[in-house]
Amino acid sequence: MAVPRTQPEQQAPPVQRLRVRYAKRGRLRFTSHRDFSRAFERAIFRARLPMAYSSGFNPHPRISYAGAAPTGSASEAEYLEIGLAQVLDPAEVHRLLDESLPDGLDVLEVVESAGGSLADLLQASRWRITLPGAGALTPLVDAFLASETVLVERMTKKGLREFDARAAVLSLEAQTSGDVTVLDVVLEHVVPAVRPDDVLTALAAVGEFPPGIVPLLTRVAQGPLERSTATVGDPLQTAS
Repeated sequence: MAVPRTQPEQQAPPVQRLRVRYAKRGRLRFTSHRDFSRAFERAIFRARLPMAYSSGFNPHPRISYAGAAPTGSASEAEYLEIGLAQVLDPAEVHRLLDESLPDGLDVLEVVESAGGSLADLLQASRWRITLPGAGALTPLVDAFLASETVLVERMTKKGLREFDARAAVLSLEAQTSGDVTVLDVVLEHVVPAVRPDDVLTALAAVGEFPPGIVPLLTRVAQGPLERSTATVGDPLQTAS
């Protein structure tokens, strides 16, 4: 005779939701999203935060990740949301989390959630791409911006995919000092996602890109898009 399976205990909903902005710096830019999520859950445990948990047979702390940067890129604008079982001062949560995370994974801001979906606010990103030894790339940038479509290929979980990198680029500027060029690019979050390394592949597709360049990719902003000016806003600005 089959034994009825006991229903799991239903967990209470969070009494407070906090949104967290954090950075990936230095060698920690090579931290994968999975590795970061493990490090963050350990930090929550060490900080002894009163987390709310999901219901079901396998309860998990209520953490919502959104818009994670690709592995290998640095970022000053990563975001997540946590649900707490007790109301805490966001400044104290900021301090406890920053003390509990390793150097290079740095909490920058903690605010009360204003409600709604955090992921829906992350509509675009601004990236800084530093290219040591590249020299002036203005002709390539001009050729790229003048193109209606620039197709690139990238290996994905579903195999090799071809997509238009040009459509996601809302602005692209190059500044050169000596032989170092810095690209400032605003990318709309589209499907499939266009990454900053795809922009470099696209530049090579429209002209002669210097070989042997090792780029440093840094996301400097991520948030709501003001399309008319191609600017990226602050997703935490509307928090109360």
